Amino acid sequence: MNVELIVLAVVVVLLVFGGRMLVSVRGSEVGIRERRYLGRSLPEARVVAMRGEIGFQARSLKPGLYVLPPFLYKVSREEMIVVQDEQVGLVESIDGLPLQPGQIFARHVASHGNFQDGEAFLHNGGQKGPQVDVLPPGKYRINSYLFHVRLVPVTTIPPGHVGVASARDGSVIQAGRLLAQKAEGHNSFQDGETFLKNGGQRGPQIEVILPGRYRINTDLFQIEVKEATVIEANQVGLVTANDGQPLPSGDLVAPHVEHHNDFQDAPAFLASRGLRGPQFDLLKPGTYYVNPLMFNVKLDEVMVVNRGEVAVLVSNVGGEPDWLTTEDRLRSGQERYVVPAGCRGIQVEVAGPGAYYLNRWAYIPYIIPTTNITIDWAEQGGGEEVAGVTLSKSGLSALPQVFDELTVISRDGFEMQVSVKVIIRIRPDQAPLMVSKIGSLHNLVEHVVHPMIDSCFRNQASSTEAMRFMQDRTLEQHKIEKQARTELEKYHVEIVSVLISQIVLPQNLMEIQTKRVIATQQQEMYVEQQRAEEKRIATDNTRATADKQPDLVAAQVGVQIAEQTRQQTIIRAEGEARAIEMLGQASGKKVLAVGSATAEAFQKQVAAVGQLNLTAIEVAKSIAAAGLKITPDILVGAGAADGSSGIFSAFLAQLLTGKDVGHPLAASGPAAENR
Repeated sequence: MNVELIVLAVVVVLLVFGGRMLVSVRGSEVGIRERRYLGRSLPEARVVAMRGEIGFQARSLKPGLYVLPPFLYKVSREEMIVVQDEQVGLVESIDGLPLQPGQIFARHVASHGNFQDGEAFLHNGGQKGPQVDVLPPGKYRINSYLFHVRLVPVTTIPPGHVGVASARDGSVIQAGRLLAQKAEGHNSFQDGETFLKNGGQRGPQIEVILPGRYRINTDLFQIEVKEATVIEANQVGLVTANDGQPLPSGDLVAPHVEHHNDFQDAPAFLASRGLRGPQFDLLKPGTYYVNPLMFNVKLDEVMVVNRGEVAVLVSNVGGEPDWLTTEDRLRSGQERYVVPAGCRGIQVEVAGPGAYYLNRWAYIPYIIPTTNITIDWAEQGGGEEVAGVTLSKSGLSALPQVFDELTVISRDGFEMQVSVKVIIRIRPDQAPLMVSKIGSLHNLVEHVVHPMIDSCFRNQASSTEAMRFMQDRTLEQHKIEKQARTELEKYHVEIVSVLISQIVLPQNLMEIQTKRVIATQQQEMYVEQQRAEEKRIATDNTRATADKQPDLVAAQVGVQIAEQTRQQTIIRAEGEARAIEMLGQASGKKVLAVGSATAEAFQKQVAAVGQLNLTAIEVAKSIAAAGLKITPDILVGAGAADGSSGIFSAFLAQLLTGKDVGHPLAASGPAAENR
């Protein structure tokens, strides 16, 4: 009877509902059933029905053909959920067990097939709320009434960047700690369940995410993309740790720790008992994936020591120098300690020229020029800037730019303006001692050299008259240089030279001196003019002599010739005199002989012709010698009885006519008359 009733009921249903009882679910769909009648009511606080319960069923329908009475079930079909390669599915359960106190995300449960088996999810203790598990890329038949799925992009950390995570769930961070401790095995926060199971703590995470693509539950982990730490060439990175044990009292820089991989492994840093605060270790040029929540990195320039400079280092790290021996103290000059490497204080070893990756928190460098430093005290005028100290770029920034010229009072009460150049030098081995005594090059120039030079000039000027100070500037300069050298040796500084550039005296004193100098100059001018005139006269004489030089040479030659002629004449005269003397003697003898012969002849002539006739003959010779013609060419006369007249006449005629009429004694008588 019962069987018949059942069969009858089935036949009636088929006749009444027919094809509406057949439900088809296609391959790309998922079927969601709602049971309306003939079942158990839902337990309190449940919203999704299990098998046999009235309500929306947790188990969905897979593709296929189902016979479901429409009065008993209502079926809706939805498209499958598709998670693309660049996506991740975040799931929130509408039903399940409540979350534990303090719990934000539902824990993982097994055997639900990526939330495709809702009934297994609920049966295995699935919890209500956002799920810690995510859906990887793929297609899923998920009951949308039980699970709400939100598709989000995968987390991408581009090159040169780092991902910083903050967990919204987990245990509480220990008191005094800034960042959550490391949890093992979560695969860069992609496995939230493992993260929570292994003690992951909520809040900012100490670990970072390196460049890449990650399927991270962004509801569980908030990811911020930060730029990686890049240290350029000629830079260093100074690191400050925000977490770790506190620094001991009195320490300024945390000591070196191992195994932190240039601060990229923050958990290793803490495991090595790294201290918070400024770190001794630094970052050299490169790219570093440092957690910016854990470490702050400040960029600083490398320390460059140029040629002609050294760097004196003051260490803020190391042991106290209490163990220094007496010898070390003596070597340091019994000043603020100059200590060896490894001790805190001024290092005895200096850094020479070069580039250094220096941690300026651990070491304070003082750049000290070792070449000559010129310091000027000069007048500033005309808007021109006068450099007070000439140094390299690295040492100039901290020094005063201008010193006014010095104003001093002389012994006689005059005010003088003095421009000065002082050249100093610091030896490399003396630089640490200078720093220990003075502190810096700025202090040396501003608080030692400047007041010392001013005092030396004031003292020296007060002991000297103004005019003498100017006139004896070389001597005064030497005295001041000697004083300055003695004073600066106390500070381990050498004086190369002190140079007085200019001394400006009062105007009234200068006027008196000017007049005095002008008078002196005029007097000297007159003397010089006199000397010039004398020189001009000498010059004119010289010029005249030069103009007459040919005549002078000719005269000199003439004098020489005359002298030679005189000597020749004297010699010749002396020769002629001797010759004349000898000739005279000979002539005398000759004359004597001739005279004797003539006298004898004359006597004979007188005896022959008579005195009168002989006289007439001599007269006639004289007349003939004078060329006088006093007688006719023909003279006829009678002869004397004694024949004298005839002889005279004939001889006279011969003289007058120049014709030979014969010797008057040779022809006489008739023959002579005939001729």
